[in-house]
Amino acid sequence: MSTILFELGCEELPPKSLKPLRDALQASVIEQLNEAEISFDSIKAFAAPRRLALQIQGISDKQPDRSEQKRGPAIKAAFDADGNPTRAAMGFAKGLGIDASELITINTDKGDYVGYEQVIHGQATTELLPAIFQTALDNLPIAKRMRSGASRNEFVRPVQWAVLMQDSTVIDATIQGHQTGTQTRGHRFHSPNYHEIAHANDYEQLLDSLKVVADFDKRQMLIKNQVKALADEVNSDAIVPQDLLDEVTALVDFPIALRASFEPRFLQVPQEALISTMQADQKYFCLTDKTGKLQPYFIFITNIESKDPNQIIEGNEKVVRPRLADAEFFFLQDQKQPLFALTESLKTRVFQDKLGTIWEKSDRIAKLAAFIAALMQQQGQQIDIDETVRAGILSKADLASSLVGEYPELQGIAGTYYARLNNEPEAVAASLEEQYLPKFSGDVLPQTPIGICLALADRLDTLVGIFAIDQAPTGSKDPFSLRRSAIGILRILIEKQLPINLVALVEQAIKGYSTQSAVKFFVDGNSIDFSMGTTRTQVMAFLNSRYRAMYTEQGVSVDTIQAVQAINPHMPLDFDQRIRAVQAFSELSQASMLADSNKRVANILAKSEVSVADNVDEALLSEPAEQGLYASVIQAQTAVKPLLEQADYTQVLQTLASLDEPLTQFFDNVMVNSEDAALKNNRLALLKQVRALFLTVADISELQL
Repeated sequence: MSTILFELGCEELPPKSLKPLRDALQASVIEQLNEAEISFDSIKAFAAPRRLALQIQGISDKQPDRSEQKRGPAIKAAFDADGNPTRAAMGFAKGLGIDASELITINTDKGDYVGYEQVIHGQATTELLPAIFQTALDNLPIAKRMRSGASRNEFVRPVQWAVLMQDSTVIDATIQGHQTGTQTRGHRFHSPNYHEIAHANDYEQLLDSLKVVADFDKRQMLIKNQVKALADEVNSDAIVPQDLLDEVTALVDFPIALRASFEPRFLQVPQEALISTMQADQKYFCLTDKTGKLQPYFIFITNIESKDPNQIIEGNEKVVRPRLADAEFFFLQDQKQPLFALTESLKTRVFQDKLGTIWEKSDRIAKLAAFIAALMQQQGQQIDIDETVRAGILSKADLASSLVGEYPELQGIAGTYYARLNNEPEAVAASLEEQYLPKFSGDVLPQTPIGICLALADRLDTLVGIFAIDQAPTGSKDPFSLRRSAIGILRILIEKQLPINLVALVEQAIKGYSTQSAVKFFVDGNSIDFSMGTTRTQVMAFLNSRYRAMYTEQGVSVDTIQAVQAINPHMPLDFDQRIRAVQAFSELSQASMLADSNKRVANILAKSEVSVADNVDEALLSEPAEQGLYASVIQAQTAVKPLLEQADYTQVLQTLASLDEPLTQFFDNVMVNSEDAALKNNRLALLKQVRALFLTVADISELQL
């Protein structure tokens, strides 16, 4: 057992790709070692700005030997009557390079054959490793490879050196066009020369002495700890997004955190703009107080252990000042006119070339949001419809602002700031930011009633419009993020406990387009038909299809989702309540039998050649088992009626579980397809009532229990 060290030294690797490259390299090598049956105790991956490396400990010296059986001609053809080998046997032996006397007999189900058992000796690990590492490098997820100078070898960055060692000995190979050796390089500035690696086990310790923390995770933890310590000194919390932390970790070999400051006057600018520019442009970690308010400090990570850190701090303060001044300028420039005035320029800005301008979209959002607000009012929620309309008109105004023009991620956020400065009602101002929630899977939902209305109206308007012009998502292509929008609609209606019919919302969204008589929408020179027909059907089908993606992510089984989808509820909140009820039902001891019985009932009714009556003639119930089932059905119908009115679907299914035994007795003792047509039809009617009872919640015949 020995230790293998592989290192590829490069010019600075792309920081956003460093961690994925490390993980992909390790995964590929592990897969190839397993395929080659080379055992090892552990493998550790390293990644720093100028290197990717792997250290494999306890690796076997070679592949295990294996036996391989070669089968030749049948015994009858291999030997003559005197037991001497025939030309067939002699030819087979010659092909293997052995004497015919070394042949053995192989017994099979199809007869006996001559053969030979050959021992294949495993290759030495050192012979296999160069190809394994090169294959792993070739398979790395690199979007665009490059060549350096006259070299024909391609990689993400020019390769400078390659190390491949077994313990203290070099494994002679050529990888990425470079001869392997035992020399690495340290920190670009603190230790730029080549240094000999005495033993593969010394790699990490040696680089530490050369001012390179090669372990990506260790380097990241150092950064986190230093940032926290500096933030604690000024009683602040650091904003440390994982993506930014990964990128900064990939930019430095030897992280040193320093804290700097900026003029407090910049804090009058929306803090989201300041944070955005400091994170995206400068890779800084911003600081907030305990309430989340931005403080006039930032922390940056330098790659140099400076004798005079103040010079580096002053340099960063000098660099960030113009960035913050730009944000301040845009913010002040926008305030020269009220937010409402910006809506005028939206009349010339296109939402989608076949669906009119952003101003027209804002008008549709306002009307649809007012419709939703009226529904919420009917359910007892406190919401001002006039303010909802005002919010809809202003919803896209900040898209014309200078601040959003420079920082697109501030759409909605900027609108909220400007609305408050213009003394718009707080409910209106808050909703402008909330209209874009949720932004991603698992994101927070809008909190205010008007924010909920805008978020729903915006997504529904886009869905209807894009489907009307036949631009629905196909495959992985979804340029308008309609799948995410659809799940956002469902989440809002469910999690905000809004008993609103989805069909009504889609129809109202369609009316928003069809009633904009002053606007003509065209596709290929033909006017778009915004009638209810096809568009409504397609949009509803699309929304219903999103239930599976949403619930499977929550761990709900596909058959549970299908059981509810089979009855096609149009209210997402109602759909969710049914899902929870079916989940609870699936845990009951009677669930499996009832699911099977429902399948049987459904099949019997489907095969019926006559129209099945809705009512049962009690006088025709001749068998005790059918009489018992009928009595149980009548009792269940009475019991579930008030439960259905309260949408207590869980209790409905709990109640219907009592039909377990009566159904079993019925199928064991009653012939449904009786020769007596009247009896047969009456029994079918009884089963129809059983089926109807369960379908009040879901089609449990879909369950696979």
